[in-house]
Amino acid sequence: MRRTIMNLVVAIALVLVPAAAMSSPVYADCGTPSTSKTQVLNGIGETGGNCNDSGVAVAISAGVNILSIVVGIAAILMVILSGFKYITSGGEAQKVANAKNSLIYALVGLIIAALAQIMVHFVINQSTAAACPPGSKEPTCQPAH
Repeated sequence: MRRTIMNLVVAIALVLVPAAAMSSPVYADCGTPSTSKTQVLNGIGETGGNCNDSGVAVAISAGVNILSIVVGIAAILMVILSGFKYITSGGEAQKVANAKNSLIYALVGLIIAALAQIMVHFVINQSTAAACPPGSKEPTCQPAH
């Protein structure tokens, strides 16, 4: 019974935490840049300032952020679990070694996930910069006003 409740709590946390983290404010539609309504909405920040963002870059960035949240939650749970194993080991060498290994693997996984997120964001930023060289007149490269 206790294990079922714990599984239920973990499942709910894995569903609700990413959903709450993904929620973002809803902005007005960017529309065409020549209309006065769009210029007013851009000027007062109601469009969020991302009218020219690339859909692929935004989707990849959102996906990486979601995966990072899931990996972070899993790593924190594993750190807690390994600490619990360490406390309840009773001084037995094998149990202490298992708890330490679990802790090390959780921390290494967390570091790898952080480095992966940094690398993906670096690649996205570099590819966006390469697509929009300085002085470009492309409409997608122009900053929102």
